[in-house]
Amino acid sequence: MRKIISIVLAVLLLIGAGLLAKYLIDSKQKPMEVADKIVKTVFTETITNKSIPIIITANGTLVAKNKIELYAEVQGILENSSKDFKAGTSFNKGETLIKINSDEFYANLQAQKSMLFNALTAIIPDIRLDFPNEYLKWQTYLQNFDLNKPIQKLPETSSEKEKFFISGRGILTSYYNVKNLEVKLSKYTLRAPFSGILTESLVNPGTLIRPGQKLGEFIDPSVYEISVAIKSEYRDLLQIGKQVELYNLEKTKNWIGKVIRINGKVNASTQTINAIIDVHGTDLKEGQYLEVALHAKSEENAFEVSRNLLVERTQLYVVKDSILDLVVINPVFENKTTVVIKGLEDGTKILSKPVPGAHVGMLVKLFNENNK
Repeated sequence: MRKIISIVLAVLLLIGAGLLAKYLIDSKQKPMEVADKIVKTVFTETITNKSIPIIITANGTLVAKNKIELYAEVQGILENSSKDFKAGTSFNKGETLIKINSDEFYANLQAQKSMLFNALTAIIPDIRLDFPNEYLKWQTYLQNFDLNKPIQKLPETSSEKEKFFISGRGILTSYYNVKNLEVKLSKYTLRAPFSGILTESLVNPGTLIRPGQKLGEFIDPSVYEISVAIKSEYRDLLQIGKQVELYNLEKTKNWIGKVIRINGKVNASTQTINAIIDVHGTDLKEGQYLEVALHAKSEENAFEVSRNLLVERTQLYVVKDSILDLVVINPVFENKTTVVIKGLEDGTKILSKPVPGAHVGMLVKLFNENNK
């Protein structure tokens, strides 16, 4: 019996040992397969140092050089005129922009003129007796007195006695009252000071106009100004009378402008200085956004690259024997998209497009246009 049990245990032990050995063999890790090393293909360009023209760009919005805001100085009802007082309406120099009803004020002016005429008529006999040599000029003035025309200047007095006589009869007071009313009457009609266009209209015919009320805005659409901010370090490049180029945002049109004023103060927060440029053009509009290109001196022995190729603003990837390396360069001028650099020798190959994950020592393959 014991012998049988011993035999069975021995058999079970052998079977267990065999299963364990098979498990260990199956669970043994296979050696890792070595992956093929990936070599990225990169785009490059070869450095050829040359003279690079430095162009300073800035931008701003156009403002009409001749521009006035229209305000009322008198009160009354706005009347219709020969042209509608609406935005976009053109007026020639001297044409009526706005006419405010002045019937009541005109009647008051005529009453003051009549009082002056009566006062002059009353002193004529006294002048003939006391100042016979001055009678003719006063008589002529009275004969030419027209209530429906602007009052003429009073005759000059030839002596203090005559002056005191005229003043004592209230002639000077009445005369200047009339002149004051005539000046005020002219403010009931606003005329175009130059040929231009109405860009803003805030009132309509029939509206009661009050003194100090804004009526609209009038501009000359042929001449504009644009103010641009230039870095203070380039202030020496700004000169009154210097021509500059201007472009629209789409770069489809360009104009030639001229620097007419330079602000003498540097903006403390931005360290920029404002230059005002005069520009003409029939296709320009107020409020239009333009870009200004100011030509500065050229930088010799330099090269221009894209800004997104720089690493920490002073380094650039170069390719040496199919391996990337990082070199220090000297950026001398930055535009919106490019940088003018110095410090690289002719023939040096640099990346022309950024490479994701680029690092020093990285193995790369140069892009070949013929074998792409």
